[in-house]
Amino acid sequence: MPTLSDLVRDHTDLTAEDVEWLHALVSDWQLLADLSFADLLLWVPLKADAAPPEEPGRRPRGGDPRPAAPDAVPGWVAIAQMRPTTGPTAYPEDLVGKVVRTGRRGLIDVAWRERRIVREGDPEWGSGIPVREESIPVRRGTKLVGVIQRSTNLSSARTPSRLELTYLQSASDLAQMIAEGRFPVPGEEPNLVRSPRVGDGLIRLERAGRITYASPNAQSAFRRLGFSGDLVGESLGTVTGALCDTGEPVEEAVSAVLSGRAPREVEVEANGSIMQLRTIPLVVGGTRIGAIVLCRDVTELRWRDRELMTKDATIREIHHRVKNNLQTVAALLRLQARRLRIPEGRAALDEAVRRVGSIAIVHETLSLTPDELIDFDDIADRVIMMAGEVSTPETRVVPKRTGTFGVLSAEIATPLAMALTELLQNALEHGLANHRGGTLEVSARRYGEPGPAVRTAVDTAQTPVWGEWPDSGDAQAAPREPAGEGRRLVVTVSDDGVGLPDDFDVENSNSLGLQIVRTLIVGELGGRLDFRARPGGGTEVEVDVPLDHGQRPGPPR
Repeated sequence: MPTLSDLVRDHTDLTAEDVEWLHALVSDWQLLADLSFADLLLWVPLKADAAPPEEPGRRPRGGDPRPAAPDAVPGWVAIAQMRPTTGPTAYPEDLVGKVVRTGRRGLIDVAWRERRIVREGDPEWGSGIPVREESIPVRRGTKLVGVIQRSTNLSSARTPSRLELTYLQSASDLAQMIAEGRFPVPGEEPNLVRSPRVGDGLIRLERAGRITYASPNAQSAFRRLGFSGDLVGESLGTVTGALCDTGEPVEEAVSAVLSGRAPREVEVEANGSIMQLRTIPLVVGGTRIGAIVLCRDVTELRWRDRELMTKDATIREIHHRVKNNLQTVAALLRLQARRLRIPEGRAALDEAVRRVGSIAIVHETLSLTPDELIDFDDIADRVIMMAGEVSTPETRVVPKRTGTFGVLSAEIATPLAMALTELLQNALEHGLANHRGGTLEVSARRYGEPGPAVRTAVDTAQTPVWGEWPDSGDAQAAPREPAGEGRRLVVTVSDDGVGLPDDFDVENSNSLGLQIVRTLIVGELGGRLDFRARPGGGTEVEVDVPLDHGQRPGPPR
């Protein structure tokens, strides 16, 4: 279905400022529909060369017998529709995108031509139910940009109660403000957060801020705040101020809202309850006549928000403390290594320090994020830098990274950081130990996600072996997309060192670092691990990790 902006662009000559005004109106016109107990349909004029064809045999609905003015618009297009939550709808069908000629909606033509709200006319019976039609011109500054058709289903008409009369009077005032260009409030950003609705609770204020009507839901909300009397006749500011008295001066924004002077939203808290208040000043004919105040009890919602914030803060504090403890462990291991006289023991403790450090980096990052998702590029850069710092001055190896890891969950980031540390350390100690000016590169590629990168699929005719890639026959071929479905991350650690021994077998290797890597990648993450000779000399280690949680294949049994 086309959007409001699409319909305006394709059918009208309205400007970007007009469209912005209409968006602000539509974002808040549920209020008018609920107060009116009526459907709302927003019509905007067609551009001159977009007149729809004549509809033969159709009687104009609410037609205007007078001839069209020379500057009349050729027709109308419906760009938005709203149904009430307080009464039955008059139009169960969707009318957005409907285009009609001038004269087919006569009340709309009159409202546009005479720039006033039009309520004349008898109820229509076009769909088998009586519908009262009204038209409200939509003004932005001095310019008319559209007309709202307000259609009320009269099939359940009865003597209105005081609540319904207050709703209808408030709707009439809002409609007049729309016709005068005072609603939505110029200069105010449309409120996209969940605001109180009419059914949550409505209070009507007179000009001085005294309450002339309070709906039963509004009365109940104030009782939960601790007010047991009748709200009618009371000053909203005085009542609310007494309930929320903390001994401190009341904020100016709260005072403006409670007096009905400013179109704002505030929250007040008293007696263990929290209430959200939204004030809409009513300005008709240039005079402020009062205000509508919508109220909603948001106690449970805010307590859940606070619990979530407390939980998030607790989790971040836990990660921070784990990071501190890991750094303490690393410091103790360094002290122990300095006291050892056996080179092998000192080297083993140094390796343990690096492993603990890689895990601490992940927890440090988690302590700074509001969720369990991590931008792994920063972690990878720090791990690569840490590996470069331990390379001997004789080798002068500067590791580098290409590609992007992207955002990873914590359960993937921790083992991947440790595995990357081991692979880099293994390349420095064995592949580049006696290799002056060698290169060490880490590349990352993500698959199974939309992106501009050109990918070459693996030949599906070949059945891959666990831990190996099918041989393409071309050592210089473009990076190959891994087999399998879902989102995947492929990381390659390559060096131009001495290469792998002829009898190398990762599964039977006695290296603790390689055993750790295999356990983390294959066993814990359900990934694939492939060691192979690098074209031009050296070694490449390719790690393929599935990113879809709960869908990772385990190692073959």
